[in-house]
Amino acid sequence: MRRWLNTLVNARLRAQIVKELLSLLRDPRSRLVVFAPPLMQLLVFTFAATLEVRNAGIAVYDRDAGRWSHELTARVAAADFVKQVYTVRSRDALRELIDRRKVIAGLDMGPDFSRAIAAGDTGIAQVIVDGRRSNAGQITVGYLNAIAAGVGADAGRDRRNTDPVVIRHWFNPNLIYRWFVVPALTGILVFFNALLITALSIARERELGTFDQLLVSPTTTLEIIVAKIMPALGIATVLGLLMIALAVFVFHVPLAGSFLLLLPSLLLFILSVVGIGLMISSVSATQQQAILGAFAVGVPSVLLSGFATPVENMPQVLQWAAQLIPLTHFLVIVEGTFLKAMPAADIIANTWPLAVIALVTLTLATRFVRSRLQ
Repeated sequence: MRRWLNTLVNARLRAQIVKELLSLLRDPRSRLVVFAPPLMQLLVFTFAATLEVRNAGIAVYDRDAGRWSHELTARVAAADFVKQVYTVRSRDALRELIDRRKVIAGLDMGPDFSRAIAAGDTGIAQVIVDGRRSNAGQITVGYLNAIAAGVGADAGRDRRNTDPVVIRHWFNPNLIYRWFVVPALTGILVFFNALLITALSIARERELGTFDQLLVSPTTTLEIIVAKIMPALGIATVLGLLMIALAVFVFHVPLAGSFLLLLPSLLLFILSVVGIGLMISSVSATQQQAILGAFAVGVPSVLLSGFATPVENMPQVLQWAAQLIPLTHFLVIVEGTFLKAMPAADIIANTWPLAVIALVTLTLATRFVRSRLQ
């Protein structure tokens, strides 16, 4: 620890940090590339990266023409996720609409649909889904099931004055998708920003020819590592704080937990990512190789982090691999802090793995850089 503190106040180190910051921020285009794309991606991906189904087309083949089939059709047409309802007169016409991707699902009600409901039985309606859009199709089926259940509940009230089951969603009562996706995107975009900045640092010096100057300078390996870490840590932290502010004040995502607990978790997360980026940079001969290496690590990390699919749904081997990824633990922290005021004990349970990963990656990065300098 004393060695690290002595390094931090070293004049050579301060000069190295200033050099790194100038190389990143001196050019206006570089400043634009560092800050503008992540913020723009947050604004765009918030609306694009969604599992909600909107503006869907639904085909209805009503062979019943009774009260309850008309009621079901009317409720489907009035649903928020439906843009247009296509009324068809045959199964072939319904199939054609699905084949041409004009509708995501078709609703086929038999000739006894209303009669069965009126008699106290269950009315059967078949839902035909476009399997080429499996995720959106399954969500659409869930929406249609909810509408059909409402029709069934109303029919039941006509006979028995019963009420349908009331569903309550904790932490996100109205199921607003931005409340989930914006905190997650904050972690993902900070992850790629810190990874790319550090992955390009040593590779850039190799291309510019300044890496050879480090070999003959009195700068130690530790000073070089710290000089590469500090600019990436500072820039990624500023970017992360900007995204958190956008989440709260622009997208109105509630910050239910403690910001004072989220901030150190963010710093540890960035440090763990910086170590990975330095390892990539130390083995890359060119900036192009560094960019490819960063994406080769970054894309699988996002897929395994639990952003798109729950980690618990993955095979056991991939669940173990996911625990080695910093993003996996930070997504739990940032989403829990925003939505459910995650207790300090739970945050610490996901923070100490980040500390371990940071220690391991920074140690390996130091060894990699030392081997390159020798």
